Amino acid sequence: MISALCFILVGFVLLIGGAEYLVKGAVAIANKLKIPAIIVGLTIVAFGTSTPEFVVSIKAAFNGAGGISIGNIVGSNIANILFILGVTSVIYPVVCNRKEFLRDYKFLLLVNVLFACFALTGKFVCWHGLILLALLFAFIYFNYRNSKDSDASEDAVSVLASKSWWVVVLITIAGLIAIMYGADLLVKGAVDIARILGVSEAIIGLTIVAVGTSLPELATTVVAALRKQNGVALGNIVGSNIWNIVFIMGLTSTIIDVEVPRQFLLYDIWVMVLATMLLFPIMLSQNKISRIEGGVFLLIYMAYLLSQILIANGVWSF
Repeated sequence: MISALCFILVGFVLLIGGAEYLVKGAVAIANKLKIPAIIVGLTIVAFGTSTPEFVVSIKAAFNGAGGISIGNIVGSNIANILFILGVTSVIYPVVCNRKEFLRDYKFLLLVNVLFACFALTGKFVCWHGLILLALLFAFIYFNYRNSKDSDASEDAVSVLASKSWWVVVLITIAGLIAIMYGADLLVKGAVDIARILGVSEAIIGLTIVAVGTSLPELATTVVAALRKQNGVALGNIVGSNIWNIVFIMGLTSTIIDVEVPRQFLLYDIWVMVLATMLLFPIMLSQNKISRIEGGVFLLIYMAYLLSQILIANGVWSF
């Protein structure tokens, strides 16, 4: 029990400290390139915080566990919107630039719908992966193009902006590595304590482990929101969800075919699409997610977790 508590403590410190420096580094990169912070959040930060999902999905696909591979992507995308944006908004409302949000949201909705259409075929195959990877390159290219026309003057200046490129990049990478190790230690400690307390493996998998791969996004988004770096906060979530689909599933299905379990076809994928659609009316009406709306997001996510527990226990089946 003591070692598990130490894992949690060290993991928490690494997670928060890493997020602090990752956000500072990301904003410094945006300052140096004279582009809006949301562009960096959508690309560099989003890619970095999606690394845990990428590792899990690739390993699962090669081990023949297509359900884990797809479930990791779908579950992470649902958690990113309902859980992470929910928690972040309750702590500090997440504000957005309407024009930039709508531009990136359209792409996010497009890849969600495309993902669902490919899934309905029953299997992700090579040509699906190639299309998704092509969309990834298009996403990066259009963000690069848009960065030239966007106004970066609204972003705060990072304390690292005056440092050399080497210092900024090293601090950003160090922050990302600290987040990865911190999340791993935190999940390990939580799982150990849950087992000591007699919590079932199914509940552990559906709660601690499911949320665990989203901890990098949670830490980064909360710290960015508290620092009023809303471009990084929202860009990280939108970008991470896009990367999860076009990069992780794109690369995975290009390498190996991935079967889609029945439950995902009938339930989970549509929860992901609906969660994505929830963002549109909220952001369009006020340009932010308020504390009340964040609370509603959390309640919906709790209901989703409850449904997964019912499915795991055979109470609800497909």
